[in-house]
Amino acid sequence: MTSRIKTKDPVACPVYRAQKIISGKWKVCLLCLLNYGTKRFSDLYRNTTGITQAMLTKQLRELEDDGFVSRCVYPEIPPKVEYSLTELGESFMPILQKISEWSETHLQPKANEIHMPCCSYKKE
Repeated sequence: MTSRIKTKDPVACPVYRAQKIISGKWKVCLLCLLNYGTKRFSDLYRNTTGITQAMLTKQLRELEDDGFVSRCVYPEIPPKVEYSLTELGESFMPILQKISEWSETHLQPKANEIHMPCCSYKKE
């Protein structure tokens, strides 16, 4: 019998690589919000129920490092920072749409589920 070895080495599985990028608890919600256009930090914070400011910062930085989100800082006082999807991030949105459609078809909502604002966010 062989044992499974946990490793931090790169894995040659395309699904695993994609999953690693979006695996943060809030990343999919943030991507959905940004799909509706450029947002300021406060907009993202207000529309992501239950996230802390520190976690929002962390998740946005990871999405930025992975090339899904761009961050634009305006030299103002107080500083104005805006986030938007990159071309790579935009290319991922049809995949999230298909996941959403699959979920709506095959997974029934549970009575105690919390409705996330990002799921019904309206374009401005």
